[in-house]
Amino acid sequence: MIHKIKYYILLAVISLGAASCLDKFPDGDGIPQERGMQSLSDADQRLTGIYAGFKNSALYSGLLTILPDIQTDLVYGVEGYSNTYGAFWRWEILPTNTEVTSVYAALYNIIGSCNLFLDDVEGLREKLIDDDELDELLNIEGQVHFARALCYSELIKLFCKAYDPATAEKELGMAMITSYKNPEKRVRANLKDSYAFVLKDLKKAEEQITNESKEFMSYFTQTAVNALYARIYLYMQDWDKAIEYATNTIEDDYLYLASTNSLATSTQSIYKYMWTNDNSTEIIWRVGFTPTSYGGALGRVFLNYNYISYTPDYVVATWAYNLYSTNDQRRAAFFRNTTTGYSHRLTWPLLIKYEGNESFRSGYNILHVNMPKVFRMSEQYLIRAEAYCQKKEYTKAAKDITTLRTARYTTYTSTSLTADNWLEEISKERVRELYMEGFRLQDLKRWHKGFERTPQQNSIKEGSSLKIEADDPLFVWPIPQHEINSPDADIKPNESNK
Repeated sequence: MIHKIKYYILLAVISLGAASCLDKFPDGDGIPQERGMQSLSDADQRLTGIYAGFKNSALYSGLLTILPDIQTDLVYGVEGYSNTYGAFWRWEILPTNTEVTSVYAALYNIIGSCNLFLDDVEGLREKLIDDDELDELLNIEGQVHFARALCYSELIKLFCKAYDPATAEKELGMAMITSYKNPEKRVRANLKDSYAFVLKDLKKAEEQITNESKEFMSYFTQTAVNALYARIYLYMQDWDKAIEYATNTIEDDYLYLASTNSLATSTQSIYKYMWTNDNSTEIIWRVGFTPTSYGGALGRVFLNYNYISYTPDYVVATWAYNLYSTNDQRRAAFFRNTTTGYSHRLTWPLLIKYEGNESFRSGYNILHVNMPKVFRMSEQYLIRAEAYCQKKEYTKAAKDITTLRTARYTTYTSTSLTADNWLEEISKERVRELYMEGFRLQDLKRWHKGFERTPQQNSIKEGSSLKIEADDPLFVWPIPQHEINSPDADIKPNESNK
């Protein structure tokens, strides 16, 4: 049987202080540490707490998603803005930065919950005699391994250099903690070993998870495992495995790209509906929210709507907006031309991708809140296309880009990719498809590309004329200072800490 996990989840609380965030007792499950897990219900409750951790606004419904993109060339701060996330916009990111600390702590908090579960799971397994319960415990355990793999993959993405197979063994990875009750000394592993640990967790998840995509959207499934494999192997430059796992994901019998040419309602395509109602045939895993239990507000800094006017902190960069042709229906789904409430009355395409779930807005007056869609089918087409290009299989790559664009354009014919243009075309398509979903900083880092901003209308002076060279140290976020200072650890800093 597949045991149904409660849909509502209590929001986990991250407590930050001078002590290392790795010292914190993981929150969210309400089971005393000394008691351990006594029943399958306890295991289910622990898993509920782990899923709750992903609602934290420091993660996918907030900082983890939008900060890496705000840091890059995708948006401009608006004259008169509130300075929210201004340090990231200006590239003045310090190891004492609250946002850096919050992301780091929230991810390690979930890892702590996973480790505590895994510390206790064998003891519970010995207590269970019912075969169905044992099978379900294995399914839950697989989801815990996946959660830990996902959190470590995000830490590596933000706090480590881009993976190069030739040098990964010499580069700093993360502190890979595997137990809560018997923790190892906190020392950063090398980058190669860090990714190897993530892949080992994913292997466990692959063997143990029985959830299928036809039944679950807010819980980890076999397809989610394939999707994370594909993403990680792309980052590791293992093109063959990236293609293999992206293909496994794409061939899921129950998931497919949402088309802009098919209607979900009388006024919305099934693609637009994905963003207004957080439901779609292409969502592999989303962070599940309800009107009484939700995380951060992804759309707030792009709209700041107060029922009267809009005063966005950030608006789309002209070059990025111009990537969307009039035939590209993503433009209308993502942006709406609006006159702002600022005294300068800037009229600009504002990001409405995260305007908010319609039922939350209309029924509960909850603005700017959408369920983060962490894995979608479209990313898998982009992963496979890029991996094909790296193998010089341009025809296959072009077919994947054509499939994606056919689902997004009113009409589309074909794509041409060559040795000379593929990286530019893939780069542009990733901006179009994944705009403000947290991929741009990592893309520029792994492609070893910099960027340059030039002022646009009513953009704030500081940050609007910014040139960042390839491999700038701040492409890698600094390790939080309190972690460096912790007396119980030997955590080496990044170059950006200095």
